[in-house]
Amino acid sequence: MHHRRYTTDQREYAMRIEDYGLIGDLQSAALVGRAGNIDWLCLPRFDSPSCFAALVGDDRHGHWSLRPAAEITGVTRRYRPGTLILETDFETADGAVRVIDFMPRRGDGPPRLMRIVEGLRGRVSMRMRLSLRPDYGTITPWVEPAADGVLATAGPDSFRLSTPVPLGISDGDATADFTVAEGRRERFTLCWHYSFGPPPSVEDADSALARTQAWWHEWSSRLEYAGPYRDEVLTSLIVLKAMTYEVTGALIAAPTTSLPEDIGGVRNWDYRFCWIRDSVLALESLLAGGYTEEAFSFRSFLQRVGTGDPAKIQIMYSIGGERRLTEFELPDMPGYEGSAPVRVGNAASEQFQLDVYGELIGVAFLSTEAVGRVEPHLWPRWRTLIEYVESIWGEPDDGIWETRGPRRHFTQSKVMAWVVFDRAVRLVERYDLEGPVERWRRLRDEIHDEVCERGYDPQRNTFTQYYGSEELDASVLTIPLVGFLPGTDERVTGTIDAVTRELGRDGFVSRYSTSRTDDGLPGDEGQFLACSFWLVAALARNGRLEQARTLFERLAALSNDLGLLAEEYDVGRGRQVGNFPQAFSHLTLIGAAYAIAAAEGAADER
Repeated sequence: MHHRRYTTDQREYAMRIEDYGLIGDLQSAALVGRAGNIDWLCLPRFDSPSCFAALVGDDRHGHWSLRPAAEITGVTRRYRPGTLILETDFETADGAVRVIDFMPRRGDGPPRLMRIVEGLRGRVSMRMRLSLRPDYGTITPWVEPAADGVLATAGPDSFRLSTPVPLGISDGDATADFTVAEGRRERFTLCWHYSFGPPPSVEDADSALARTQAWWHEWSSRLEYAGPYRDEVLTSLIVLKAMTYEVTGALIAAPTTSLPEDIGGVRNWDYRFCWIRDSVLALESLLAGGYTEEAFSFRSFLQRVGTGDPAKIQIMYSIGGERRLTEFELPDMPGYEGSAPVRVGNAASEQFQLDVYGELIGVAFLSTEAVGRVEPHLWPRWRTLIEYVESIWGEPDDGIWETRGPRRHFTQSKVMAWVVFDRAVRLVERYDLEGPVERWRRLRDEIHDEVCERGYDPQRNTFTQYYGSEELDASVLTIPLVGFLPGTDERVTGTIDAVTRELGRDGFVSRYSTSRTDDGLPGDEGQFLACSFWLVAALARNGRLEQARTLFERLAALSNDLGLLAEEYDVGRGRQVGNFPQAFSHLTLIGAAYAIAAAEGAADER
């Protein structure tokens, strides 16, 4: 069963997850399909209820289509270099048109989504349908004519579609049929505002396009990385910038909810939140790329959510820092390709994951190294956190993957507890801070010894998922990446080989074996792209540079034509699966490229 089919005369388009492109204004984002369909948009924030949700439903749940009325014989698309401005070219028997989709950077203004149709060749008949369905497809707005288009209102939400093209109104939708000749342009601007407030002014789409392009070009030109795979790194950084909530600095895991990890299954989660787990990776990626402002904005967000009682720190927060992410289901939504339920909110926010403390202290250490000092008001906060971990590091937790099974002594969690005390000792020693450094040094060594004894299987020469288990977990590939052991240590070599052998599928890596790990869920999942990029980085540090490059290039080739990656790749189906695009995949791509660059540099020095 295919999720979305678009018919233009005889030709059908089946929308896979990778058939979508991302546009955004640094506060929200939309997914644009190859057939000119916008099937996902939440306003005014990433985590607001959707106004287009056909992605996890069907046309009844809201979409905005704009494409040739006749048969489409070819589609090509690209981002304008260094930007998030999407261009889609449609070929027909009568000619060719380009649709330019973008969301101008908002700042303090209202959110706007703009679509410009440009005639490239001949005369092409076009068809437009704007079907706004706020609150996850549950409401049909009242649509009425306005001076320059239409106005749609539903409760607190008001939408204004401004265009010189004559519009019709039908069943709560705005429609248009028009023709674009070579060299001509037609413009559509969709603007959101609160229905009880004054309508915002309308910005000309062409001037907004110039402004947006200039802003992205300036931003992209600041990239300081000049190593291998620079294009892929820049694309990934643009994606991460687009998924950063500019108001607070928070980085969302993905702009979507409930795109399935197992098509047709129940592994469907809301990812429109900020995971602490991603934070060190994000800081490393941004700092090494020269994006210090973004890195410190994100650090400020983490400091705001990570203060107060350390026992109350969560694994994830909303983009504003709110704590309650109550999970509920949308029973009227059929789900992407029948993958139900569709969920809003995320109950994993209530789990205990020991690794988040390692992430927070890792962020503290990284940002301190970047500026060369510790701001005096921060050390008491960090010390409170470190001292709390002294009392809890020996307890079992839920693990990095939010499995909904029993708590265990997960190996990776203990490694991240080691990170807490390793970085704490280094901070005290380098910056002459007050702290029980001898006690922390002893704890660091104690955790290290325990992990090497209880989390390691000497028979198979590999670290395992949790103490005493036979199961493997790809998260132990981070052991050389966080400095727990040298990349060339024989136990790291053995772990790389075991994970590749037992969790690998066609060379790509699963997080863990769903058949052997009690994660509380039925079904399977795809191969986890972040884990596969961790394998690249581990191989590079292990001295296997050629293998690292080969795997990196295979993984990068899984991205869609715009360079975007979902959470996972389903080897059996040959498709991307999971929420899209996924910050974790793009963060680890950047980390893997940096690891290859560092290994090349080390090889050159030899």
